Amino acid sequence: MANKKSSKKRIRQTIKKTEINTRARSTVKTAVRAAREAIAAKSENLTEALAKATSSLNSAANKGLMHKNAVARRVSRLAKQAQAIASK
Repeated sequence: MANKKSSKKRIRQTIKKTEINTRARSTVKTAVRAAREAIAAKSENLTEALAKATSSLNSAANKGLMHKNAVARRVSRLAKQAQAIASK
């Protein structure tokens, strides 16, 4: 266990940030899952789900939760799948 005051503070800060980041990552995963399910079901709310997933992914990149290139790759793949469904 930490003995110094600053070490104890860093532990408290880390715990808080971990909880916040976990919630944010979960939100991103839920949005992406909903978009993938909408694509698979060829749902009419596909564009809504895709927009929400894109938005949550971009906010995760801005917050530093995910690397910006990883976010770009995921958004691109989702859009490509949605476009393939829309063109059929």
